[in-house]
Order: sequence, then C-alpha cells, then structure tokens
Amino acid sequence: MVANPSRAWGRHSVAPDRRGASAAQVAALYASRKQVYPQSVHGTYRRIKWAILIVALAIYYLLPFVRWDRGANAPSQAVLVDLPSHRFYFFFIEIWPQEVYYLTGLLILAAMTLFLMNSLAGRVWCGYLCPQTVWTDLFYMVERWVEGDRRERMMKDRMPFTARRLGQKALKHFFWIMIAWWTGGAWVLYFADAPTLVRQLATFEAPMISYIWIGILTATTYIFAGHMREQVCIYMCPWPRIQAAMTDENALNVTYRIDRGEPRMSFKKATQLREQGEPAGDCVDCDQCVAVCPTGVDIRKGLDLGCIQCGLCIDACDTVMAKVGRETRLIAYDTDANIVRRSQGKPPIYKLIRARTLLYLGIIAIVGGVMLYTLLTRSALSVSTIHDRNPLYVELSDGSVRNSFTLRLVNKASQDRQFAVSVSGVEGLSINVVGIDAGPDGKIIISVGPDQTREVRLHASLNDQNDHDHARDLTFLIKDLQTGDTAQARDHFMMPER
Repeated sequence: MVANPSRAWGRHSVAPDRRGASAAQVAALYASRKQVYPQSVHGTYRRIKWAILIVALAIYYLLPFVRWDRGANAPSQAVLVDLPSHRFYFFFIEIWPQEVYYLTGLLILAAMTLFLMNSLAGRVWCGYLCPQTVWTDLFYMVERWVEGDRRERMMKDRMPFTARRLGQKALKHFFWIMIAWWTGGAWVLYFADAPTLVRQLATFEAPMISYIWIGILTATTYIFAGHMREQVCIYMCPWPRIQAAMTDENALNVTYRIDRGEPRMSFKKATQLREQGEPAGDCVDCDQCVAVCPTGVDIRKGLDLGCIQCGLCIDACDTVMAKVGRETRLIAYDTDANIVRRSQGKPPIYKLIRARTLLYLGIIAIVGGVMLYTLLTRSALSVSTIHDRNPLYVELSDGSVRNSFTLRLVNKASQDRQFAVSVSGVEGLSINVVGIDAGPDGKIIISVGPDQTREVRLHASLNDQNDHDHARDLTFLIKDLQTGDTAQARDHFMMPER
C-alpha cells in the first residue's frame, strides 16, 4: 500500500482518475492553446454564410435610420427603445412598460425557436446566425485581405517583425477597431433618434453615456471577434453544453461519414489497394477539413464541443473529393441514426417531424397566436384603480361612507384625448375627482395628453344606513368623447359592518 499514490506515478506524471482518464488526457486539459488559422474556402455553405453575414450586418447597421411615420407627437424612427418615455417602438407596434408580457412572449418564442433549430440541425444558430460568428467572420475577412491566407499568416507569425509586417498588423487592427467602433455606435442609435445622435456625436454634443457605451461595445467587439474568437464559443458560451444535452440521434449535424471514409490513407495508396481488391476509404487524409475550421476541430473524430456546425469543412472536403474524382459529401449534414443504418446496410431515413419538433412548433404556434391576438385586439386606452388601504373607508359627519381611489388613465394614442368617467354597481353613489369639477350635465371629463398616463384621486360616497353589505362591486368606466372607445376596471366599495 502506497501512502501517497501520486508518488507511485513519478514526479512528472499524472495518475489516471477514477473514471479511467489517462495521463495524456488529463495533461491535455492544461496544455497551452494553439492559435487557430482558418483557411479560406469556397462552396455552398460558405456562400450561405456570406449571404447571411451581409443581410444581418446591413439590418444591424442601417435599421436605426429607417423612418416610420406615427403621426404628430410620436418618434419617426422605425425601431426605437425610448428609455426616457419608457416605450419600445417597432414599426407599427408600440410596447408600454405595462405590456411586459410581450417581452416574456418574445423570450419564450426565441427559446423555442432555438430548441427547434437544435432538434432539426444541431448548432445551426452558432454556425450561421450568432453575432459572435458573424463578426468573427467579418474580422477574418479583413485579416486575410491584409495579411494573406492561412499559410502566409502562419509563416509571417514565425518570422521576426519587419517594418512591412508591423505596417500590416497596424492596418489590420485599425480596420478591426473601426468595425468595432461602428458596431458600438450603431447599437446606441437604437436608443435615440439616429440622425440627431450621429450629428451630436460628430460635434461632441451627445450625452456622455452615449460615448461610454460606444467605448464599452467597441472594446468588447474588438476583443471577442478579433482576439478571443473561437474561445468565446468553446469556453464562454453556455449553449454548446445545453445543446449537447438536448440533441438526439435524428438531429442533422455536420458528420464525417466514417462508414465511407475509413480506413483513410493517401490517394495513391488507396488506388493501389483498390486495384488489389483491398478496402480503402474515400478520405485522403488531407486535413483540409481541419484547416478551414474556425475552431480548429477535426470532425473526423466525431462530434465535438467546439464544432459550431458551420459546414465549411463540407465545402473543403467536397472540393478535394471533386479533384480526386470521388463522390462528394464525405462530410455532410447527417444523423447518428443514419450512420448506424448504413453500417447495417440499410438506407438512410430522415425524421424531421417527430415528437420534440412538434412540441416546439406547438408552443411557438400557441404563444405566437396569443401574442398576435392580444396585439390586434388591444385598445389604445386603459384604466386601472387602486383602493386606499389605510383606511379602507371613512365615515363622514353626515352619516355617509366615503371610499377613496387612485384612478390611472392611459392614453396610448399620439393625440390629446378626453375621457368621461363614470362609476356603476352601487345605487345612490356620488363621485368627485379632486381638482376637476363636473360639467353642467354632471359628467366628469378628464384630459390625458398624447402617449401619456394620468393619475387622479377619486372619492366615492354613499349615504345608506340600511346597507348591510360589507363590500359591493364597483365598475369604473372611461369613454373617449371623440371615438367612443371605452375601457373599464373593477374594484370594491367598502362599508362598515353593521
């Protein structure tokens, strides 16, 4: 029996852990990170990624400048987060703070859509739509344009610095900082009128908070997309861990078809073995799939936490297969179930419609339908009441009982509105609003400004000595004098127990 087990393995070796990990596997966890030099590639999935990148960046950078006429007294920016007024504008939609349930619905829809994408095609979000992927692709494009492709960059990084090399580095980082700066600048444009804020920023008249946030977002974009790159996907992002627990054997993932590719060997050797009737795989072991991978993953080793499912290895492998005259799609979007089926001599099948995809689609349809219905049927006015709690009622000198309420009227329209206020549910009830006199016809009219709320104090009094009900239902009704639209709220009129 060894008192200290670590000594039995020597000073510089690591003992296997209880799960059987070898010393090399444990040591690999602490190995220094190798810099990834992705090679440029052309093909179907690269074109898809370029198209998504162009569309996504165009929307992000240009959307704040799109105008949308909402009438007088309303902002004309199509998409605007108006923090001072506590509003969110999205084209014809206007969201108030009281309508936080729309934000909840959007978060549910986003989560379910992400789950649906995962059940259909794995980490397709990571490979094509994630902001980290989009901006990193853009930064890689600049890097290749300034410093050259993979081999040239690797060779230059091994050589001592020269004036030309320093100039290239400086130019690259200048473009990176400019992209990061405009990225941060575009973000703050969503929180104020874009043309006005751009002019203020240029003349150094913008609020200091704008410059602070532009600085923060410039730094984070420059660091994440220019320097950390694949490390964000591998170490920082929680989605790979979640996705790995949610995927199943029928989800499409970027897959090396091992049944066709192995045993891998050079093209020349494979040709000789095939002429002799010996087995030889289609993979020529060129490592092009590894060279183009933005995270440095070897897909031939199976699914990996670092694989973002971008499909660039498919394009690289297809290019090589076409050159050597072999069938393409040695690497392709495929399922684990089909790998097993082909090994058993069965044809592949694809089950895109299954229990989990139907569940996600159902949740998306229900939540989306509810949100759409409430959006289409919501009113441009609302009313709510708060009953005074201390005291619930006051007995006046003439024997009547008074209840006091705070009445909040909400006008979501972009023009002034006048509301007639009435209360029903209790016979003989008299009401008055503090600071507002009733008109000649006895109506109480309250004016509310455009896109505003107004709170008033309302007193309701009842003189009924024979009323033995401790609480009676009240209905507060407001009516727009111009359009006839109405809204109501319910509360209780409290009486002393007799």
